[in-house]
Amino acid sequence: MREPRPAGDFSERIQGMVKELRAQAPDCVAAGVVDMATGMLLAYETLEEHPSEVLDLLAGATLDLFQGRTVVMIEDVFKERRGVRSDRHYFQEVLINSEHVTHLFLRMLSQQDVVAVIVCRKSVNVGMLFAQSRRVVAGYAAT
Repeated sequence: MREPRPAGDFSERIQGMVKELRAQAPDCVAAGVVDMATGMLLAYETLEEHPSEVLDLLAGATLDLFQGRTVVMIEDVFKERRGVRSDRHYFQEVLINSEHVTHLFLRMLSQQDVVAVIVCRKSVNVGMLFAQSRRVVAGYAAT
């Protein structure tokens, strides 16, 4: 059974989702939400202070990762070859491991231009990271 969507306006729901991701995702050190229609970081919460330039770059990198020209071309080829006739994006989740942390990027199913970003310590159990993050994002999916 699906959890009810939290009440409040869009901004309040996004803030709530970021707080819940920080609390529920295992080994989480930061969480945020990027609006790819505007390229803006809508909300974030971290354990450490980061310069605003780094946070702005995160939003831009998320946009490139999901909707860069080459990525969109690959999506279009995959959809064509598989007979998918939909405006939905083909890539929904991306996991990136860096030297010290793991980054998980999740599109909101109902709002394809909204991406949750979760950053965890490298020691994270990736299966639990996906399970908890998907649960939280699904609970906040806006119609």
